Amino acid sequence: MTALSMPEPALIPEAELAAIRADFPILQRQVRGGVPLVYLDSGATTQRPTPVLHAMEDFATGRNAAVHRGAHALAEEATEDYEEARGDIARFVGARPEEIVFTSGTTGAINLLVSSLDAASTGRGGPAAWQFALTRGDRIVVTQAEHHSNLVPWQELAARSGAELAWLRVGPDGRLRLDDLSQVVTAHTKVVAFTHASNVTGAVTDVATVVAAAKGVGALTVLDAAQTAGHMPVDLPGLGVDFAAFSGHKTLGPHGVGALYGRLDLLEVLPPGFYGGSMVEIVTMTEATFQPPPTRFEAGTQPVTEVIGWAAAVRYLSEIGMARVEAHEAALTARLLAGVAGVPGVRLLGPPGIDGRLGCVAVEFDGVHPHDAGQYLDSLGFAVRVGHHCAQPVHRALGTHTSTRATLGVYNTPAEVDAYAAALATVRPYFGVGE
Repeated sequence: MTALSMPEPALIPEAELAAIRADFPILQRQVRGGVPLVYLDSGATTQRPTPVLHAMEDFATGRNAAVHRGAHALAEEATEDYEEARGDIARFVGARPEEIVFTSGTTGAINLLVSSLDAASTGRGGPAAWQFALTRGDRIVVTQAEHHSNLVPWQELAARSGAELAWLRVGPDGRLRLDDLSQVVTAHTKVVAFTHASNVTGAVTDVATVVAAAKGVGALTVLDAAQTAGHMPVDLPGLGVDFAAFSGHKTLGPHGVGALYGRLDLLEVLPPGFYGGSMVEIVTMTEATFQPPPTRFEAGTQPVTEVIGWAAAVRYLSEIGMARVEAHEAALTARLLAGVAGVPGVRLLGPPGIDGRLGCVAVEFDGVHPHDAGQYLDSLGFAVRVGHHCAQPVHRALGTHTSTRATLGVYNTPAEVDAYAAALATVRPYFGVGE
């Protein structure tokens, strides 16, 4: 399901929401001299519920060991936990366990894939990997809406391979201009890498339309699902993408862990781009052979404790129900958008309505720098993000350089949203602007 087919927005009932919030001890904090914390930065990092913290502690104190190594009891138990966690995370995005490669995060996943494509471009992987090779005359397509993590690696691959880098533009409302697809995705296109949702405008991409254009010319599709995986139902095979990346710390899990999803038939012939222990079969002094996927792509020591915590996080979200998470956040977003619309001197970056939109609400204050606005809001207890959010091109496309961004999570309440909207109306007067 995408936000384009979102159910009618409905808040999680008050009593259930209170129980959810009780699972997040950090939400009870006071900051800046005793004001209550209102956490509105889930697009950067979500908070972790106690089941995640307990799962990590339980593993670390009872079964901590290196996985896929050793025959002792702890190693066997750790490996079993690790692979069970892979299964939980795979189910969360509709994938098979063998299609989930653990990485350090979304950035690590995209860079791993780029390194593997680069290896194929130098002839590694043999004839079966030629489909991944890029060379002069080929084209890599990205978009202006990308986080730098899904832009800079492709810039570098284009520079190394000689391929051309092209991109889809965004319109005034922050949505991708998909009417340009036929001009940008040409017969020379080998890769189309695009965001599932912008971390600035909240605009959700019409994945089916992009995938159809890419398939029409035989190009690989790479989806950045960092902003969507913890906020709406995501079925990666159902979306039809070839590869995708997402992170633990944006889905109620820990930092330092993420995943690369890849269609199994592609992973089976894709050469690895990182090398070391665990991922090899036979090593001589002159050559090596590699394990089947996903182990082939998991060189070195894995973040096992973090994987265990991440699995607990996606189970927690699944128990609430991702359709309900999406609807709750959509109802809060509609409330916040209405509040923003009533504040003079504040410009919304992104679509004004909730259709095809996530709870990512970035604004620009007339006459007030985002860093000043952020510090003032922080003094009131509101944790929001300021700056370019690692997405400079989309800001430039929208006629600005930085913004003040609030991003919602399943644990946010209508009262918090209303309080934030009211606080926005005080920013410019506080700085003596627009009085």
